[in-house]
Amino acid sequence: MAQAHDLSTAFKNIGAHTFDEFIDMATLFHNYPAPGLLIGGYMVEEARKHMPEGTLYEAISETTWCLPDAIQMLTPCTIGNGWMNVLNLGRYAMSLYDKHTGEGVRVWLDITKIPQDSEILVWLMKEKPKQEQDSDRLRKEIGWYGADILSSTPITIPKPKLIKRSKGSIIPCSSCGEPYPSAHGAVCRACQGESPYAGCATLTTPEDIVFPVPEQLRTIPADTAIGKNAVHDMTSIVPGTSKGAAFKRGDTFGAGDLCRLQQMGKNNVYIAESEIGNDWVHEDTCAKAFSKAMCGTGVCPKDAPHEGKVTLMADRNGLLRVNTEGMKRFNMCAGVMAASRNGNTLVRKGTDIAGTRAIPLYLQRPQFEQALQRLQEKPLFEVLPLVTAKAGVLITGDEVYNGVIEDKFHNIIHKKLLALGGDIQCSTIVPDDRTAISNAAQEFVQAGCNIIITTAGLSVDPDDVTRQGLIDAGARNLLYGAPILPGAMTLVGKIGSIPLLGVPACALFFTHTSLDLLLPRLLAGIEITREELAAMGEGSMCMNCANCSFPKCPFGK
Repeated sequence: MAQAHDLSTAFKNIGAHTFDEFIDMATLFHNYPAPGLLIGGYMVEEARKHMPEGTLYEAISETTWCLPDAIQMLTPCTIGNGWMNVLNLGRYAMSLYDKHTGEGVRVWLDITKIPQDSEILVWLMKEKPKQEQDSDRLRKEIGWYGADILSSTPITIPKPKLIKRSKGSIIPCSSCGEPYPSAHGAVCRACQGESPYAGCATLTTPEDIVFPVPEQLRTIPADTAIGKNAVHDMTSIVPGTSKGAAFKRGDTFGAGDLCRLQQMGKNNVYIAESEIGNDWVHEDTCAKAFSKAMCGTGVCPKDAPHEGKVTLMADRNGLLRVNTEGMKRFNMCAGVMAASRNGNTLVRKGTDIAGTRAIPLYLQRPQFEQALQRLQEKPLFEVLPLVTAKAGVLITGDEVYNGVIEDKFHNIIHKKLLALGGDIQCSTIVPDDRTAISNAAQEFVQAGCNIIITTAGLSVDPDDVTRQGLIDAGARNLLYGAPILPGAMTLVGKIGSIPLLGVPACALFFTHTSLDLLLPRLLAGIEITREELAAMGEGSMCMNCANCSFPKCPFGK
């Protein structure tokens, strides 16, 4: 911790500048010598001390408040030239790093080095409202302590993040006409809905629910449509009996069709008087383009557009994964829709998994481009194949090992694996002993098992040492505890590259638990992260229905 200073202590320089000089510079640049900017000056100079002479470096600021200005004042790194990246991590820290190697230093305002009676601590922790803080003393303390209240550590920026940004090619936006980088998509970001301005000509949800149609379309009475062509599939519904296209796009209406049109309630029909211009996109073209962009690996369109819609199906057996955020972004666009089955559902080849369409008969080109752009980052749907499990099953517990009670877990795990096309390769029972558990897990690795499943030994009891034994065996990336009922005490992780699943004792009582939700994901090669687990909370409470319908029920969806 920095030592308290008296009023006679001299202010520390900020690089080649005296503290008072830097205050004047900060006032000119920032309009006010903000405390964060003054501290930032010391941070930047501290970081520069660690950079070898002649190094071309870039900067990261971990806060949007004041610190970026200090970097721009004292280094060549600015937001405009792209040499500074501002990340709103909320931490008062910054880094400089060699733009070619990624090697550098991180400097932060270290709370453990700030005296407890310091006005800097009051400012940093917002212990008083700004108007009640002693601004004069705060500024003097910053000058007294200088870099004494900072800490630093070496850092390395990963190679992929060292790629120099580039605008790429520039094209006019098909919606607003203004030039923008083509890498942003088919329309500029403002026309994708990111404009901050009210009343701007961006693509937002129309207040009028009646979508416009091309001027080339004309409505005529059905009894005058003989010899004219249908411009879209026309659906006929017989309640409780049938639903389908009575007329297909391009069909020519004959005299015998007039009665049928009337029976369908079609007193008027659209006809196209001339070719529809490029400013409009037909519902079939929309559905075909959207479905193509939505398909990831293991997913394909089922057939051509039908009644304006395309159905997507699984192209192989596996686990359906849905890009939930991507589908939400797409469905936020006006005049389009996508709907799917629940993600993380096991599906068979040929199973319908999703559908998409445009809502109106024609979308205006900018609306179509906006919706299509939302699908470019990542496909919405994929079906991941499951590896054939060669499982090592490690059953723990003194009571089972000593024969006090009969093991029931082996058969439970065996049935679950068989249902997923796998089997048990190795199985053993060990006592609640971390060395025995560790040795058994390592033997499974040596035996070539591609997944390790442990049972029980995961509660809060002092005898439950399964976790410790697995750590001894080299387990890493361990996550203990899951928002799943039953199965809250679940453990996931890896030993080397082999996925690890710890099944709590509740699986002996309940028919379906976290085991049923996580095992398919692991066999599909999905990395179980804390975020993945956290997202499972909603829907992962089993209702224990008298007539169980899993996996068709909401459990885990």
